[in-house]
Amino acid sequence: MPSSTAHVATETAARYAKQLASHLGRKVPVEDLPGDGYRLTFPAGEGVLSTEADRLIMRATATDAASLAIVQDVLGRHLERFGQRNELVVNWQEDVS
Repeated sequence: MPSSTAHVATETAARYAKQLASHLGRKVPVEDLPGDGYRLTFPAGEGVLSTEADRLIMRATATDAASLAIVQDVLGRHLERFGQRNELVVNWQEDVS
């Protein structure tokens, strides 16, 4: 299954993870994970949000490349919009197995 990860530098990772999960949770199922983390289940795949002290980590997985691109777009576009004031930038890197 294709997957990718984005590390987004921010001092308020937990706040952005919660905001993103809450916002997208109106349309897709969201599961709370230990340590300020969330799993979002999209029709196209899955997104997992986790936090560290200085960054938000987003991991996207899907059954094919086209579906992965959809998950990446939804997560990245919404986070960049929420973090526009702080100039958050999402760059996805393909996970290597």
